[in-house]
Amino acid sequence: QVQLVESGGGLVQAGGSLRLSCAASGNIFSINVMSWYRQAPGKQRELVAVITSGGDMTYADSVKGRFTISRDNAKNAVYLQMNSLKPEDTAVYYCNTIVHLTFPRVTRDLWGQGTQVTVSS
Repeated sequence: QVQLVESGGGLVQAGGSLRLSCAASGNIFSINVMSWYRQAPGKQRELVAVITSGGDMTYADSVKGRFTISRDNAKNAVYLQMNSLKPEDTAVYYCNTIVHLTFPRVTRDLWGQGTQVTVSS
């Protein structure tokens, strides 16, 4: 009933750009923070970027200055614009959000299905 759907991953050469999208759907009352994580094979999942309900943004040092997170509250969506991509950015990217549902009136931690980003040298 409530889900996150991601899109925008793909194969790109070093120095190129990709834009990831993630939209939440269902009986959503409100959304607090929205974030992007990534996980490379054999490595732990790491936080990439976070945007609060007020629009405050934070980034991992490894992507600062290259990635931009944004959100569209009307669409319950979050985006990640990735520029100047490097091979070390290669990973599966996951969106994550904490949503407040209308019915039942509970808070749920949602994860997208993941989208593969591959950067070639």
